[in-house]
Amino acid sequence: MRYFFETYGCQMNTAESAAMELVLRERGWEPASGNGDADLVLINTCSVRATAEQRVLGRLAQYRALRKRRLAEGRPFTLVLAGCMAQRLGESLKERAPVDYVMGAAARPVFPRILEAVEQGSGPIDLANERPAFSFSPLHLEAASPFRSFLPIMQGCNNFCTYCIVPYVRGREISRSPASILEELRLLADRGVREVTLLGQNVNSYMYDDGTDFPALLKLAAKAVAGTSIGRLRFLSSHPKDLSPASLEVMASYPVFCRHLHLPVQHGSSRILAAMNRRYTRSGYLNLVKDIRRAVPDISLSTDILIGFPGETGEDVEETLGLMEEIRFLYAFMYHYNPREGTAAYALPDRIPEAVKRERLARVIALQKKHTKELLKSRIGRTERVLIEGISRKNADELISRTERDEMAVLSGGPELAGSFAEVSLTALRGNTFRSVLTRVAGCMISP
Repeated sequence: MRYFFETYGCQMNTAESAAMELVLRERGWEPASGNGDADLVLINTCSVRATAEQRVLGRLAQYRALRKRRLAEGRPFTLVLAGCMAQRLGESLKERAPVDYVMGAAARPVFPRILEAVEQGSGPIDLANERPAFSFSPLHLEAASPFRSFLPIMQGCNNFCTYCIVPYVRGREISRSPASILEELRLLADRGVREVTLLGQNVNSYMYDDGTDFPALLKLAAKAVAGTSIGRLRFLSSHPKDLSPASLEVMASYPVFCRHLHLPVQHGSSRILAAMNRRYTRSGYLNLVKDIRRAVPDISLSTDILIGFPGETGEDVEETLGLMEEIRFLYAFMYHYNPREGTAAYALPDRIPEAVKRERLARVIALQKKHTKELLKSRIGRTERVLIEGISRKNADELISRTERDEMAVLSGGPELAGSFAEVSLTALRGNTFRSVLTRVAGCMISP
């Protein structure tokens, strides 16, 4: 039988899709070339922004037509809606679209039962009496590269930022046991994985029942991968209020941690940060960045920026632009505010007109593009250690690689180099991707 996945939203969704895909493959399912050829279609959804939900609803309208055509051909298929949107809207989604199963984030343990019903052709099973239970499925290998993997260590969020729906659809923070995390690292190493990203909605608030906190877990992970195929560790996403000096000390002490950190700031105005319930100030964030750069001098930083929050003034936007100038992020995910029903900010007055939000966001995007280009240009001529991830999708004669700083570089070489750590010389830029020349692979010099 064949399956087709559509995944929307964050890295956690990507990781969860990868885990479910592993379940499918272990049961003998094969990926379909497209949704029209699949026996099962799974859409893994996101609720963080209203636009993400609207895209999914648009796709579901298209699936209504596909279902009608498939039934006319005598080839039915099963449509499963998973993820945060499924968790938020539940069975009401079946009234809007031809969905067979609505499987929220807390219902993932029933996925094998759904597959069994599809395999047996027994028709949809009733999941109404299933008790929700969050679980951590192992082995979240990235479909795009078998050499990189996500490893969820916690999920949920206790922060309740006023604009954010995540605590309502993901629930309170739950941390995974250190033993299971270390066991999964071992399994990933056995599979030849080279880079692992420790993942959570608020990853550095990790705290297990035995008292293991995030810095302690980082140290355990670094020691566990020593001498294995895993040569890199990353983690995301970090909340600025929870990134401790102890975590920075571990990062600085163990070279296995990549010299990159994603640190969402959201805004550059302390007044707006307070309205967002972010629990840090502009100056607090700037001081944290100074601490990070003292601990790990060559680190690159990326961030999230949310423009157009209710009550935002032109002065607040200028403060955001000024913070960006001071820090100079390598890249940023930039959005304008969309009201999310059920969040505290939904009822706030002084909403910003859409045209104003778009104009302000355009200024933020333009400045970030300028910083990205300048920072990348300044690194031409450097020699960097990269992980060769595979063949470039844009050019079959090139390989794509990634630096510790989360920069992309293409180079010439055969597919047998995929999965290798190598040294390259960064020679030029093509867009935001370096062109590079291979100089060393796994300790072997490359002849010029």
